[in-house]
Amino acid sequence: MKKLVYSLSHLLPPDANITCQRNHARGNVGFLSVAIYSFALFLPAVVLLCLLGTAMAVEDRFTWGGPGENVVDPTEDNVCLTDQASCGCCLMQQQIHRMGTFLNLTLDELEKELIKTKTLLNNVRDSRSAFSVSLTNRVSLNCLGPFRDDKLIAYKHVFINLGDSYSVDTGIFTVPRSGVYSLALTVYSDAGSPGNSLAACASLQVNGRGVAGTREKNMQDQEDSATIVVALHLIAGDTVGVNLPIGCFLCDDNSHYNTFTGFLLYATD
Repeated sequence: MKKLVYSLSHLLPPDANITCQRNHARGNVGFLSVAIYSFALFLPAVVLLCLLGTAMAVEDRFTWGGPGENVVDPTEDNVCLTDQASCGCCLMQQQIHRMGTFLNLTLDELEKELIKTKTLLNNVRDSRSAFSVSLTNRVSLNCLGPFRDDKLIAYKHVFINLGDSYSVDTGIFTVPRSGVYSLALTVYSDAGSPGNSLAACASLQVNGRGVAGTREKNMQDQEDSATIVVALHLIAGDTVGVNLPIGCFLCDDNSHYNTFTGFLLYATD
C-alpha cells in the first residue's frame, strides 16, 4: 500500500507538492486571521463587562437624599444587596431599598405629626367655650323688676351654649378653662309712657363682685338701652353673672333687646 502511494506521488507533476504546501500554509494563515479578528471583535465587550463589574463593586456615592442614613441591611437574604458585583440588577434593587427606607421614615414622621395635630385639635375642642343668651323669647313685651333687693338675672333664651358652661337655671357662667374671655352685656328698658321713671341698669359680676355696669335712670326717656364689652382674664372655676340692682328693671320680648354673651379668646393654662 505504501508503495502504491509512493508510486502515485511520483506520478504528480514536480510542482504539485510545493502547491499543496503553499495551500496548507495559506490555510494556517487564514485560520489565524479569523482568530485575531474574532478576538478583536469581542475584546470591547469583555473590557466593558470588566469595567461594569468594577463600577458596581465600588461604593455608591450618590444617595437617595432622604432622612437618615441609606445603609443596606447586610443581614437581608439577598445576594444583590450584599454582593453588588454578583448580580446585574443589584443597582436598581439598592435604589428601591433606599426609596423604601426613605418612604418608611417619611411615613413615620407624618404619623407623628398627625398624632400631634390630633392632640392639638382635641385640646382646642376641649377648650371651646362660648355662650350667648337673651332675657326671654316671648312675643309680648315683659319686664323683669324692679325688686327690693339685688337679683341675679337668669337669661332663659339660649342662642348658643358651646361647652354647656352657662346655666339657664341660675344665670351663671362657670369658667371651664383659664384664659382671656370676651364678655358683653346689653340692657334695655321701657318706662311704658312718657313721664314715667326709666331705670335701665345692670352690672356684670365675677365671683359676686361687680366689674362693669351700666346705669340709666331718668324721667325724660320712655325707653333706653346701653351696652358694655370687656375682656377679662378668668381662672377655671370662676363664676360670671349679671346683677339687677335695686329699683332697676329690664324689658324684653322675642326681639331680644337684653343679651348676655361671653366666649374664650385664648387659653392661658
